Amino acid sequence: MAVLLGGLLSGFLGLAMFQSPAKAAEYTLRVQVKEQSRDANGKTDNQPVSGVSVTVTDADGNEIGVGETDEEGVALIPVPDRGDYTVTLDESTLPDGQTLDAKSPAVQTVTKDSFVTTTKIINFFTGESQSESQTFVERLSQRILDGIRLGLVLAMCAVGLSLIFGTTGLTNFAHGEVVTFGGLATFVFNITGLSFLGFLSFLPGVTEQGTFHILWAAPIGVVFGGLFGWALNAGIFSKLRHRGIGLVTQMVLTVGLSILLRNFFLSRFGGRTRPYREFTLQRAWEIGPVSITPRDAVVSILSLMILVSVALALRYTRLGKATRAVSDNPDLASATGIDSERVIRLVWILGGALAAIGGVFRGLDEQASFDMGSRLLFLMFAGITLGGLGSAFGALVGGFVVGIMVEVASLVVPTELKATPALVVLILVLLFRPQGILGKAQRVG
Repeated sequence: MAVLLGGLLSGFLGLAMFQSPAKAAEYTLRVQVKEQSRDANGKTDNQPVSGVSVTVTDADGNEIGVGETDEEGVALIPVPDRGDYTVTLDESTLPDGQTLDAKSPAVQTVTKDSFVTTTKIINFFTGESQSESQTFVERLSQRILDGIRLGLVLAMCAVGLSLIFGTTGLTNFAHGEVVTFGGLATFVFNITGLSFLGFLSFLPGVTEQGTFHILWAAPIGVVFGGLFGWALNAGIFSKLRHRGIGLVTQMVLTVGLSILLRNFFLSRFGGRTRPYREFTLQRAWEIGPVSITPRDAVVSILSLMILVSVALALRYTRLGKATRAVSDNPDLASATGIDSERVIRLVWILGGALAAIGGVFRGLDEQASFDMGSRLLFLMFAGITLGGLGSAFGALVGGFVVGIMVEVASLVVPTELKATPALVVLILVLLFRPQGILGKAQRVG
């Protein structure tokens, strides 16, 4: 038991140990001004409005602070404590042709009881809030684009899950929490800050409070994701393999580990979603019938580059060939001189790093949360089952297909049920073609 706890502890360093020291609460009003519109599906597309002046006064009418929204449509105004305040937007500073929505008054009040945290968010909306008319082709095009983005993230997360299954036979139900770990570790470096790293503030993007720009925080989070994967293997699963513990027992352990980690993340992070500091509000590019923000475009290109690199590495490098050999026949691979345990260890590290990248990209798209990975887990299983269990290339194809299927399904089923068709496909594949698209049928017995 001590060994297991030690392995878990080494993986928790990124979140449990790296916490800023306690300091006096500083209260802030975060005023956000957005140009709002909705598509035919009711999906909100909010774009930042910069250069808008806002004024904050207290209950006695005394001016507390004045701010102007930045390029992300945000103005941060410090207030002395939790109290009653009035936030007034100067409508004359709105861009030409823009007016506040009828449901968004220029004067809003804030009560002291509304301060759930030290930051209180106040939103002002311009533009029309009613639905815009779109043709079916436009809606389908947008859903396919969204599906491609989701599919790339799913494929990246599923590759590690598939490699672990292929090399060890383990169905890892805790892989979703590895995705979450990468996203939250990045959040710690980007938002929470590590005060003892303030000496690095001479670097661009690093503050005296020890917070890092997302371009620094993301690679650090990926490294911690790889270390977390190594810790899970070294502290738990390699021990169980050497003791001859069966795969069913190990699978049940991953279910319990998933529940443990999810509740740990909930206790440290809280239940609400939170954005990273950079690239949160961007104006979308209109490309024909579809729209995409610069952030999402860059994330999609990076995801594609990473997946292509992983595929080439598995195909042509010595490690990739050894990994495929261990996946096909571990005993034969060991007999030919391949160090199977070393390969498995590197697969856990690679799987953890890829899952962390997926967590960061998902956090940029949907914001970070304590269950961001667990919500993707069954979609990952659907992807690797569709592509072929244990096949890294199958995971790439299957995850991509499932992502598109999920988003397109929202055109015909409620948004809350859009993952249902992917799970139906999972069942059908297991019934009629259990080896998947790229898998090979094998005789058992």
